[in-house]
Amino acid sequence: MRTVVFDLDGTLADTSGDLIAAANACFEGMGIATRLCPEGDALTAFHGGRAMLRLGLEREGLAEQIAAERMLEEWYPRLLAFYAEKIDLHTRLYPGAREAVTALRAAGYRTSVCTNKPEALAEVLLTRLGVRDLFGALVGADTLPVRKPDPAPYVAAVDRAGGDVAQSLLVGDTLTDRRTAAAAGVPCILVGFGPSGDAVRDMAPEAVIAGYDALEEEVRRLIG
Repeated sequence: MRTVVFDLDGTLADTSGDLIAAANACFEGMGIATRLCPEGDALTAFHGGRAMLRLGLEREGLAEQIAAERMLEEWYPRLLAFYAEKIDLHTRLYPGAREAVTALRAAGYRTSVCTNKPEALAEVLLTRLGVRDLFGALVGADTLPVRKPDPAPYVAAVDRAGGDVAQSLLVGDTLTDRRTAAAAGVPCILVGFGPSGDAVRDMAPEAVIAGYDALEEEVRRLIG
């Protein structure tokens, strides 16, 4: 019944390159000069498509215009379409991620994914990365009427994997993940190899790992 729930973007895989490429395709379509940087803007990419579009509009000096929100909502579906076309061109699993999840399953833990990426895109990406069968459940941004940091998607990810929330934890990389775990009343492990680096310690998670080789030990410490 012990369950480990993983975030996807920035936790299991570095998806920033493909996400930013989709945002830049939108800016090109809008006819504006702003382009996001795959390295420097990776953290914004992990906060989602609207965050990237908003950042580009801000840099172009358009964010305060009355039409800015309308532009954002108009282009968000197009961003998803651009992203779907080349979802795994640059995306890679973080080193040791596949092995760590496999080891947890071999040790008797249930595993699932809870992401703020739309469910269909998450399904495609995990399948193309060759790891979909390592997770007993997948809950995306649109699986339920609410998304993280509301605890409901997390609870669903545990339940659908056949687990028990009281014996579960969340592995993530952002403040959204930290808040989700707190709302669900479960421990949180944040990865220290994402764009935020060791600064994730400031979010006061129950553990920070510098690499996936340290995951199983922390999981055992926190939920047995």
